[in-house]
Amino acid sequence: MFTGIIETTGIVQSLRRHNGGITMTAEADRIAKETEIGASIAVNGACLTIVSHDAHTFTVDMVPETVQRTTFGRLQIGARVNLEQTLRLSDRIDGHLVQGHVDGVGQVVSRESRGNSIWYTLKIPENLTPYVIEKGSIAFDGISLTIARLTDNLCAVSIIPHTASLTTFGDKKTGDEINVEVDMIGRYVESLLQAGRIPSHDEATGRSPVTETWLKERL
Repeated sequence: MFTGIIETTGIVQSLRRHNGGITMTAEADRIAKETEIGASIAVNGACLTIVSHDAHTFTVDMVPETVQRTTFGRLQIGARVNLEQTLRLSDRIDGHLVQGHVDGVGQVVSRESRGNSIWYTLKIPENLTPYVIEKGSIAFDGISLTIARLTDNLCAVSIIPHTASLTTFGDKKTGDEINVEVDMIGRYVESLLQAGRIPSHDEATGRSPVTETWLKERL
């Protein structure tokens, strides 16, 4: 589990493609020194397992499923990647709960400066739109962001200078692809509705029966 607060970035040193998967080695001194074999790490928002490391680099394996669902198939040597180690239960959650399970690939539609921020509009896959709401949370390349505006499948986010400089987001330009993970809460609610655990509407009123009283009765 992660928070979407990027700790640092790494530089891709090598990529070995085999049978649809990829073995990637990245340089990131602090991460490499602190980690251990078998530890999880979020690379551009995807939860991967460290299979080896030394004082300066770490190596991860990506299975074909991961490659197909993410931007890693277009990854190049020398690219900068966002890195976040796993959440400790004692940590503050400054972003939102992020699983590191990428749901799909989005694309930057536009970028413009607004005051001291950068305003990005990104197109996300249409099948993900039921799980996003304006002012809700979303992870782009592993970065926890708030949706500032939502129009159909276009999400706008505002990036402060700190985020732009610490992560790869400041380098993004129109046409660039990006990993997307929606807020997991929306998926759980959908699953409960489909299973009939939460009624979708009250037959008498046509409204949702999920009220404060309804929740208190079931706690």
